[in-house]
Amino acid sequence: MTKIKLTKKQRHQVKSRWYYIFWGAATVSVFAGQMYVGSGYRQMSRSFNRIMDAVVLELVPPQHPMIMPPMDPWEQEGMYHPTDPPIRIF
Repeated sequence: MTKIKLTKKQRHQVKSRWYYIFWGAATVSVFAGQMYVGSGYRQMSRSFNRIMDAVVLELVPPQHPMIMPPMDPWEQEGMYHPTDPPIRIF
């Protein structure tokens, strides 16, 4: 009688369902965390832009009250700005 040897291919990596549940949950939690951080960053950015749009800061160096402020060269007598020429009224 001949013996018939049954050979079955053995699976190399047998994983239980808990393996897939663990990695699926880890993937979902990382994705949810990224969405949470991204939405918080977007909200902070909008808030910062609102603040920056509302603030107008003009820096003027302090000047001694007894010193006359410097005159704009276009305001000197006889000089006019090219976009605002004088109008003669007769």
